Amino acid sequence: MKYLITFICFTFFIGANSSISAQESIDNSENFLDRSPVYDYTEARLNNTDTIPGFESKPNKLKITGTIYESDGITPAKDIILYIDQADENGDFDLRYSNEKRYVYNRGWIKTDADGTYTFYTYIPGNDRRYNQMQQLFPIIKEPSKDAYEIASFLFDEDPFLTKTCRKRMAKKGDLSRILKLKNIDGIYVVEKDIILNTEGVLAK
Repeated sequence: MKYLITFICFTFFIGANSSISAQESIDNSENFLDRSPVYDYTEARLNNTDTIPGFESKPNKLKITGTIYESDGITPAKDIILYIDQADENGDFDLRYSNEKRYVYNRGWIKTDADGTYTFYTYIPGNDRRYNQMQQLFPIIKEPSKDAYEIASFLFDEDPFLTKTCRKRMAKKGDLSRILKLKNIDGIYVVEKDIILNTEGVLAK
């Protein structure tokens, strides 16, 4: 059992920060930036709130909200595009096609205004027990005049796959803020997750 848990954690840390890899939706071609899902939006409709497809019909509804700050951790960041996608309640990615491109159906975008705030209405994804995948939301950041980049996936405190061993490894990296601790308010789970922009993001593929 000890070796199994270690293997699960190792597998998780190899792929947790790569939503594209988990979804098998983007390859490493020369035009990978143009193919990143963060760019699959209509600028005219972006605001600081979005609803992920499936919110109305899926169980365990979730409202995730917060503020995106500049690197000083104080100044609200304006005109930041935040993209997230996720698996469904069974841990499967609903992959679809549009214009010969494959994409994850359960996804959404926001663009911050002057106060830097954002809100997504979505649901808690399931575990993919076939591949020992944790419950995760996969975010990508696009700052003005910069290339898009991935940030660490958001995890869930009640996830049975988030073991003590995994938590200890994350604590050593100072990465515990990515764990979402939910509150159930009037039948919907609510959590606040602030994001501080930095120069350590992984380029979105």
